[in-house]
Amino acid sequence: MSILRGVVPPVLTPFHADGSLDLASLDSLVEHLIGGGVHGLFVLGSSGQVAYLTDAERDTVVEHVIATDAGRVPVMVGTPDLTARRVLDHARRAQALGASAVVVTAPLYALNNSAEIADHFRLVAAGLDIPVIAYDVPVRGPAKLGRDMLVQLGREGVIAGVKDSSGDDVAFRRLVDANRAAGSPLSVSTGHEVMCDGMFLLGADGCVPGLANVDPAGYVRLFEAAERGDWEAARAEQDRINRLFEIAFVPQGRSGDAGGIGAFKAACAALGVIASGTMPAPIEALSAEEVAGVEAIVREAGLLR
Repeated sequence: MSILRGVVPPVLTPFHADGSLDLASLDSLVEHLIGGGVHGLFVLGSSGQVAYLTDAERDTVVEHVIATDAGRVPVMVGTPDLTARRVLDHARRAQALGASAVVVTAPLYALNNSAEIADHFRLVAAGLDIPVIAYDVPVRGPAKLGRDMLVQLGREGVIAGVKDSSGDDVAFRRLVDANRAAGSPLSVSTGHEVMCDGMFLLGADGCVPGLANVDPAGYVRLFEAAERGDWEAARAEQDRINRLFEIAFVPQGRSGDAGGIGAFKAACAALGVIASGTMPAPIEALSAEEVAGVEAIVREAGLLR
């Protein structure tokens, strides 16, 4: 199985009330995910709230997850930063800590054109001995990563795969088709929570859904149904998952970093997977009323008794 195939949850980062990392909860979460049958772990992504961590905290999370994982599944590490030299510094530390691959966004804040963005990936990859996964998340970066650029970087061996969190389903379909026409140099995974069955049908290699922190086994059942071509079972599992995803709509009027992730954390806390739904400052955790709303949906989904 390629490095980015199957269900690869973007691992949440639990915190104590004082803002410090809750490593015991992180251990518990990793065991919950691996016990659910996931095929890999993605740490320090958007769901992991990497933007709120210091460099030392980033390294602690990576080191701890890799130690707890103990080689059972690949661990991919996010490395977002402003430019290639800074990204490479994060990536080299992740490699030294035992990461299976690094996940790299376009440069942040810097005003680069498409040729410079391609060279950004080339510079990072040239300094590493582990695979690079391109992370297409235009809401957090300067632009969407171009289809032709991604396929060309795949042909060159610069990147091994793409995590697509653009939400642009037409562009994703075009990427899958272009990748197939080029001989499939890339593993292509979707960041969708609620459209995974459709993405598998059109040729996605895997999914990286934040909701899998709550219900990893459900996403694994969905992937396995798609793998055997049982699309009725896949759709039924996706429909069930989508009812659970309603937890993301319980928080209202919150920032993009607060609502969905806050709901995922509240659900994991209700399940006893992590100790609390604490968020990194300045983000506020969900209110008691919102937590109750999340718990009601989790209970209705049959995960909480």
